[in-house]
Amino acid sequence: MGKLLPVLVFGLAVLGFALTCSATTYTVGDTSGWDISTDLSTWSNDKKFNVGDVLWFQYSSSNSVSQVSKKSFDSCNTTNVVKSYTGGNTTVTLTHPGDWYFVSGNKLYCLGGMKLQVEVENNQAYAPAGAPQAATGSGQGDHLPQPTSKSNIPTSSAFINCGPNVFLLAILGLIASMLYMDVKM
Repeated sequence: MGKLLPVLVFGLAVLGFALTCSATTYTVGDTSGWDISTDLSTWSNDKKFNVGDVLWFQYSSSNSVSQVSKKSFDSCNTTNVVKSYTGGNTTVTLTHPGDWYFVSGNKLYCLGGMKLQVEVENNQAYAPAGAPQAATGSGQGDHLPQPTSKSNIPTSSAFINCGPNVFLLAILGLIASMLYMDVKM
């Protein structure tokens, strides 16, 4: 039993780390933010969005972001929205696969290209449990930087289940560590 306890503890630690991975927070528009001058269609081209990732919209308090249907996206309909966000800092957790559509609350800005479509892939076995609700800047922006301080570096923001492939790697790591410990002892 003396040899088995360290192997089990080590194996469980490896398994615990292997079963979690980070979602990514994307600052929409990178350093330009959610702005009429940002080429949002080009910004999203080289990114792969997954369930659990977060879009962080940074914009002036005089602007807004609206999540809309494809029909409203195509016509820049800013009155028939799924959800509207104001306040300068908005985070939206991508909770399901498929296309997500966002437009500026200002129809003229939307017609000028201030709209974003992202395709969300479902490469995880499960969506994040208890995914946070999208936060608006009103009353909740104390812990977020003001819209003028922007970063284009994706950051880790949540832990999600990564599915069976990672579990298989964890099992292989456990077996390898048990063989190593057996040879060493």
